[in-house]
Amino acid sequence: MDFPQYRKLSNDRSFYRINSNDNFEELQIIGNSVILHRIRAEKYPEKLRIMEMLNCIDGYQKSTSDEWEMLEKRLH
Repeated sequence: MDFPQYRKLSNDRSFYRINSNDNFEELQIIGNSVILHRIRAEKYPEKLRIMEMLNCIDGYQKSTSDEWEMLEKRLH
């Protein structure tokens, strides 16, 4: 699989850029703000979460780099 991969939650409040099998970033929308979280998956539950995102399980959907970049601009 090529990285980065882009995913989002079905409620369009959290967007993910998966950089590798053990590293992802989340842009979380809270009110009018966008917050960036960087996560390095070191434990099994975190690695499982990445697998679920990649396989679009439990509310995760495919997203695009355009959606990510649009939200990323709101950080600045």
